[in-house]
Amino acid sequence: MTFETLISICLGIGLSASVGFRVFVPLFALSLAAYFNLWELNDSWQWIGSLTAVITLGVATLVEIFAYYIPYIDNLLDSIAIPLATIAGTAVMVSTVADLSPAITWALAIIAGGGTAAAIAGSSGATRLASTTSTGGIANPVVSTIETGTSVIMSIMSLFIPVLAFIFVLIILFLIYRVYKKIKRSRT
Repeated sequence: MTFETLISICLGIGLSASVGFRVFVPLFALSLAAYFNLWELNDSWQWIGSLTAVITLGVATLVEIFAYYIPYIDNLLDSIAIPLATIAGTAVMVSTVADLSPAITWALAIIAGGGTAAAIAGSSGATRLASTTSTGGIANPVVSTIETGTSVIMSIMSLFIPVLAFIFVLIILFLIYRVYKKIKRSRT
């Protein structure tokens, strides 16, 4: 496995984690990176770097970000975010991984990309549900802002410092695991 392959895996996992917070932010970031030749995508994913994709994903990103600030729409979006994040996390991973066989690429994409995105999207949805329940939705814009900011920062970090983004993903997953264990203990 080459250094480029390892970096591409770190990039894919970092962007997949970002997808867990906001589906379109990392796709838009990846599209911009491909458009400006900052990152080269696999041959079958070159379309993401087209001007049409940049504009479409940019509009989708803005709509998604603002929709999370609308009460009750935010919770509705969370209900569809997990399957969408899983698919987008898998797609991001497939589009960025370099120099691996298709079987390994797809297995890695489904497990690491889709799994990471689903875990983060699930915990994000649970956080918003807890916020809605405990504050009547008043704190949801704060949660939305934190999620969007995290997605933007993770996307940028993934593109420019993929190894550090991978380390942050491990930290985020560890924190999710710790919170899950704490909640599980308090219920029993």
